[in-house]
Amino acid sequence: MLQSRALVIALILLLSTTLPEVQSKSIFEKDRRDLLAIPEAIASYFYEAVNKVYPKVSQFLLDTVQSPTVIAARQRLAKEANKVSIMFEQLIEKIKNLWYTRVLGY
Repeated sequence: MLQSRALVIALILLLSTTLPEVQSKSIFEKDRRDLLAIPEAIASYFYEAVNKVYPKVSQFLLDTVQSPTVIAARQRLAKEANKVSIMFEQLIEKIKNLWYTRVLGY
């Protein structure tokens, strides 16, 4: 039971970066292509809440997030999310172009 809880917590923190970076990032930056900003902020708040109640558990979570396996998975996830974000921006541009040329007749 404890292992499954630790796994769930590790998966939640999988999306986060190191804690000081999470707190310094703005979620709503206009030119930001980072789809992981909101999960990072949620993980940061979760970590802070756990740290207030159970400091030993929060240290375990921090150690888990900083393990090489989790770091590699986070990097891969960030890379793929960036690709999806770029494709989404291209799709929006194509939709705008279609709207202006076909519907509005510009």
